[in-house]
Amino acid sequence: MSRRKDVAVVDSPYLVPDDGSFRVHKAHTAPPKHAADDDALKAQLRDHVETLDGLQKILYAHDRHSLLLIFQAMDAAGKDSTIRAVLTGVNPAGCEVHAFKRPTAQELDHDFLWRSSRLLPERGRIGVFNRSYYEEVLVVKVHPELLGSQRLHPDRHPKKFWKQRYQSIRDHERHLARNGTVILKFWLNVSKEEQRSRFLARLNEPEKNWKFEAGDVDERGHWDDYMTAYQDALNETSREDAPWYAIPADSKPFMRATVADIVVRRLQQLDLRYPEPSEADKAQFAALRQKLEAE
Repeated sequence: MSRRKDVAVVDSPYLVPDDGSFRVHKAHTAPPKHAADDDALKAQLRDHVETLDGLQKILYAHDRHSLLLIFQAMDAAGKDSTIRAVLTGVNPAGCEVHAFKRPTAQELDHDFLWRSSRLLPERGRIGVFNRSYYEEVLVVKVHPELLGSQRLHPDRHPKKFWKQRYQSIRDHERHLARNGTVILKFWLNVSKEEQRSRFLARLNEPEKNWKFEAGDVDERGHWDDYMTAYQDALNETSREDAPWYAIPADSKPFMRATVADIVVRRLQQLDLRYPEPSEADKAQFAALRQKLEAE
């Protein structure tokens, strides 16, 4: 990925380049052979969570940036559990998680970025999108008949239509970045075989039955179409101010530790600081301290 001096990008073997060269079939779904064992990965995650908790407090006090984390994946890749594991130690007052399901009638009467724009994190806070506006270039691209409910019918120029959607996303994210929002996007890349195994676990273990939806199995029949849609979306929208990371998701401990590491390192790049009190503030603090001590 080419670098601008005004933008910091966390280096990672899972960073999707911005030159259109990303290929899904070359992206790993399993950890590398040299990866730490599960116990070590869980210890790394605990360390990252503790560090993230401290960074979030400074982010809030610093009040110049917000952090937006976007998670996309096929079903059963582990989005919910990863979000929970990475952010478990963060003050709930400084973090908001939003899961985007099927759009409502009101949302369909607006442009496709409207419903998520209303939920963007304010400065000092961490916002998490569990799925996002990227559904509009993923599931909607695989099932273009869904565009009918948006009163859109791009049948004559489909390539132009999708190019324009990618452009809208790039413009939207660049605007957010210019105004202090730090964006990190994670595609949790689970293999088709691992997804099958997790679906079977949901069926075979009663305490997991509630997670299962019959439609999820039907969507497996569109696997290749989804992989093409992900490849196109990541190539079109991974940029320095809003990079994508294609994280191997067949091992949940590895996936969680890797996501947490990238989030922590990106916040550390911001050089966050607690605000320095002015001379007037210091004088007032001294007077108040003296008053309290005299009681």
